[in-house]
Amino acid sequence: MAYNEKSYQASRKYKETNIKRVPLDMQITEYNALKAAADAAGEKINQYIKAAIRQRMEKDE
Repeated sequence: MAYNEKSYQASRKYKETNIKRVPLDMQITEYNALKAAADAAGEKINQYIKAAIRQRMEKDE
């Protein structure tokens, strides 16, 4: 499916109203450990971080 201007605008509008980016700076050694853990879990780094955040939030409730 071609990515045309209409779909680009729809995607942009969705992201503006539903997505919040959260920058995360890490030391390279920490990043490498994170990547290794995510790889071992069979997940992408983003998925791994989100799951860890959800677990922490559930624990803290």
